[in-house]
Amino acid sequence: MSDPVARAPRPAGRRRWPLERVLFALAGTMTLASVALAVLVSPWFLLLTAFVGVNQLLYVTVGDCPASIVLRRACGVTAAPR
Repeated sequence: MSDPVARAPRPAGRRRWPLERVLFALAGTMTLASVALAVLVSPWFLLLTAFVGVNQLLYVTVGDCPASIVLRRACGVTAAPR
């Protein structure tokens, strides 16, 4: 049977991750790192987890957060086409 969802052909060369995917990976990495640091070093590192959560809420409500601005300007990461 054929796949019911038609997939667009991938462009030649290297594909870049869209901004949303990069932010999700960055937030997950920072959350895991802060939990590990909280367990191994000090519970105060849980403030980093709270900071990540606040930035995620900021991105959802406003459409930008400090990380998204830096990724757009410094790294040239763009949002996924809609």
